[in-house]
Amino acid sequence: MTNIDKNIARTTAKLLLEINAVHFNSIKPFTLTSGLKSPVYIDCRKLISYPKARSIIINFCSEIITKKIGLNKIESLVGGETAGIPFASFLACQLELPMHYVRKKPKGFGVNAHIEGNNIRGKKVILIEDLTTDGGSKIKFCDSIRRAGAKVEDAIVLFYYNIYDDVIKKLQKSGINLFYLACWWDILDYCKEKKSVIDLKTIDQIEEFLNSPKKWSQKHDNKN
Repeated sequence: MTNIDKNIARTTAKLLLEINAVHFNSIKPFTLTSGLKSPVYIDCRKLISYPKARSIIINFCSEIITKKIGLNKIESLVGGETAGIPFASFLACQLELPMHYVRKKPKGFGVNAHIEGNNIRGKKVILIEDLTTDGGSKIKFCDSIRRAGAKVEDAIVLFYYNIYDDVIKKLQKSGINLFYLACWWDILDYCKEKKSVIDLKTIDQIEEFLNSPKKWSQKHDNKN
C-alpha cells in the first residue's frame, strides 16, 4: 500500500477541504458503511464538479501510473461502479487508454456480465476508485475483473481512510497493491497546520477517532 509523497498528500487534503468534500461533526456522528460512528466523512465525488481541483487530482493519478506502475504495462483502466467511473474516464482520456467499468452486481446475462466495455479478457488493467475504507469493495471488484479474464494487481484511490489495521493484509492476500493520494491523517495534519480550518476541540475528536475508531464509535453510538 503506497501513497506518493507528502506534497501530493498535502495538496490533495487542501483541495478536498476547499471544495467542502470533507465534513466534520462529532456531535451527530456519521455512520460509515461498516457501521462505525465517525466524526468525519468525505465525499470525493464532489471533485467532478470542480474542474481545476479535478485536473490536479487526475494529474496525480497519472503520475502514479507513469512513474510507479508503468504506462507501457497497462492496457485499460477500470472504474468501480459508480463513484470510480468518472475518475477512470478522466484519467483514461488524459493517458489515451481504453476504459471499462465493473458493476457491483452482474446484469445476469452476457459474457462480461460484470464488466462494461469491449472484451477485457487477457488485458492488464488498473482499478480506479474514489476511496477505500476497509478494502472490501476493492477485493470484490478485482475478483470480478479476474473472473472476466483480465489481470489486475494495482488499484488507485483518491482517498484512503487508514483507520483499519487489517486492510493491508487483506489486500495483499488478494494480490492487490493499493495506491492512494491522501488519508485522514493528512487531513488532520493540514487542519493542525491551518488552525482556522476547524476548531481545536474538533481536531481532538478526529485524532481520538483515528487512534481508536472502534472505541470512539462505541462511545458516541447513541449520538446519531
